Amino acid sequence: MNKGYFQRVSDQTPTRFWINNPTLAEAQKAIAAGAVGCTCNPSYCQKMLDHPERNESAWRMLDEAVLESDNDSAAEVILQRKLAKPISDLFRPFYDRNPRMDGFVSIQGDPLREGDARVIIEEAISNHAVAKNVCAKIPVTASGLKAIETLVAENVPINSTEIFAVSQAVALCETYERVSRKCGNRPVIYLSHIAGIYDDHFRAYVAQNAVDISPDALWQAGLAVARKVYGILVERGYSPIFIGGGARGLHHFTEMVGGKLIVTINWLGTADKLIEQNPPVVDRLFNPVPHRVIDELMEKLPDFRRGYLSDGLAVEEFEGFGPVELFRSSFVKSWVRVLGLAKERRAALQLASRS
Repeated sequence: MNKGYFQRVSDQTPTRFWINNPTLAEAQKAIAAGAVGCTCNPSYCQKMLDHPERNESAWRMLDEAVLESDNDSAAEVILQRKLAKPISDLFRPFYDRNPRMDGFVSIQGDPLREGDARVIIEEAISNHAVAKNVCAKIPVTASGLKAIETLVAENVPINSTEIFAVSQAVALCETYERVSRKCGNRPVIYLSHIAGIYDDHFRAYVAQNAVDISPDALWQAGLAVARKVYGILVERGYSPIFIGGGARGLHHFTEMVGGKLIVTINWLGTADKLIEQNPPVVDRLFNPVPHRVIDELMEKLPDFRRGYLSDGLAVEEFEGFGPVELFRSSFVKSWVRVLGLAKERRAALQLASRS
């Protein structure tokens, strides 16, 4: 039997494939194709409510969540867990076989309250309680790092996200190592570098500022930082498992093949296209980025320089870093929309109960 692209990647390299924000049907297809894990971000509820294959059950779950909560924010958090639970069941066998690497489904909480470490901790612990293979997706900001300190001590598995800069990655790794040495716990921890969204940020900057830059250099920008982050993890022996996230093109998967890492991608437009095209499996991660490319990116893109240099950002600057704000803005937009839907359903259900 001929093996598909992701199965051959898994056979020939240590690179693994995770699926992002899937429906049940997409998760099943992804598993059949070779996926061993899943990520869900704060846009998940909105995507499932709008999805033609999932919206009927998602709307039913929204009504249940409204009835089980006192406010709309709590309802959305509950809905997110209800939607993620059956996905976690699908991936549980991978976790049972290899609980230090595979089978995790990550849940990221309320983006409107990401500035409060206490809220992040409470949501993370409750999300992990959904299933053993649910890990808490936590942004690497000042408040997120504070939360991660507590969660490591509580032995909660973590997917650290919203990482664009080398300095964010190093801060996360050093926090984990310091806390784990002190408390003795070493929960599974992933480090998600979001190269695709980083590239979106760079393209917008180039367009808005009429920057004269080689398109070939621009194409490599997010991946150049991702390669540097992965190299630091290996060189320094840090514990986090690298995840490449936020894919905006097939190259955000194919250029990472060869490393002992994970790439998480959407089913439609990325995973399905790679399966259809069935390209050859080629180790590309360790291809060096030419110095002339790095020099041009450093000269013409200020946020590349800030992201690429190990000391480019202070911890207090993480949350306000341009690509972090861009990434979060999409989450906030989706989260606010579902809050409005929850409010409408709460009013409708209350009216129906009085009739």
